Amino acid sequence: MAYNRKPVSSAHAIDITSNPPKVSALDSAAISPSGTVVHGRFGELDIDPSSGIPLEYLALLYPAAQGAAALKAIANGVKHGTVLVYGAGNVAAMATVQLASADGLAVVGVVSGEQSGNDEFVDALKYMTNDPGTIVPEEFACLKANFREIVNSTIDGGAVGESFDADKFLADFQKNLLKYPEYFPNTALSPVADDYLFAGKEKDRKYHDENISTYLSQFQKGSPAFDEVVVKEAFTKEQYAIFKSKFGQQMTSVITGDGAATDFNPADIVKRMTESPEFISEYLKNQTHADGDFVQYEFSTLKNHIDNNFDMPKGGPLLGAVVNVTSDLAIAVEAVAKGKTLREKAEALQFLTESQKTAHAAASSVVAMARKAGKPIVVVGGKLTGFETIEPTAADVYRASDYPVYADYAVHRAQEELSGPRQIVVTK
Repeated sequence: MAYNRKPVSSAHAIDITSNPPKVSALDSAAISPSGTVVHGRFGELDIDPSSGIPLEYLALLYPAAQGAAALKAIANGVKHGTVLVYGAGNVAAMATVQLASADGLAVVGVVSGEQSGNDEFVDALKYMTNDPGTIVPEEFACLKANFREIVNSTIDGGAVGESFDADKFLADFQKNLLKYPEYFPNTALSPVADDYLFAGKEKDRKYHDENISTYLSQFQKGSPAFDEVVVKEAFTKEQYAIFKSKFGQQMTSVITGDGAATDFNPADIVKRMTESPEFISEYLKNQTHADGDFVQYEFSTLKNHIDNNFDMPKGGPLLGAVVNVTSDLAIAVEAVAKGKTLREKAEALQFLTESQKTAHAAASSVVAMARKAGKPIVVVGGKLTGFETIEPTAADVYRASDYPVYADYAVHRAQEELSGPRQIVVTK
């Protein structure tokens, strides 16, 4: 006889904080005898059971409501700004990512160690964010300078074109040009002394010099000497633009096989140009096109076309940070908080596992950016020493239930190794 599956009448999350883990009575949702939806924490919900929202999603309403409350605490209705999120793959933080994106805010999220190795999951989270927001793995956030750069780029759009300085480009090139012959002079076939060492049998020594010279002569020869005064006077910004254009011409010739120079030596080219400056074409000088809009196929050292006809989206000012507590982060923060001096805190870090150290470093990057900007830091999914944990209100609960898609990633077996961001939901 075929098995007729009964309709789901209740759903329960697993409380993994209890010992042993058990079915949660608080994080649960059930259909009452009168047909309404009753939540274990929030009581009767103003949701139509036939609206299409599965009970499994509603069982996870509390962490989603925390995410909604955290966003309200730091954004407070602002429609333009950037939000930082640590633990973006965890249920509460994921809700913040989705709700912030739905409000038009930019999100820079950090996926904690439990999920950072899952490329597909990280990519899925990226699709939830608005451009220029993004999601990065925990290991990236540990590189504080890199993380700071990506956050600032999200806030101001990367300040495209603002750092363009033709004089600086030329000065940097001239500096490197004058040093180049010191290391690689054209009077030697190789700048590496070991290339001339003889390591064979004595009877073959007489052939060594001749053979090594023939061998090394097939490689690019060195640079002629340059006079600093001549270089700075004769090799102008215009000559630098002409010099750079020669690489494109040579590349095209090599690809097409049409008269490529076999002795293309940039150092010799610069030497000839300092002795006999070349005439710059109108194209290189103005980087314009008679047909109208200019399409830049190469970088110009004379004209700033970096942001030509390109509108780089800007996330807006930093609004604050949301930190989702993970087991590794909680242990690390508690251990460091016990230290009274900087030395004691550093020693506490040394006794942590690598995953705990990484969690602490990544979360610190997020917190540091918010503190530097003087913006609030809100904790969800648990408690951390020294930080405020947000508690949802009724308004947060109903708002969170409008965005149930986060639970696509929340249903998982909670007790397996490296269980990730998901929580098991038991239905009956």
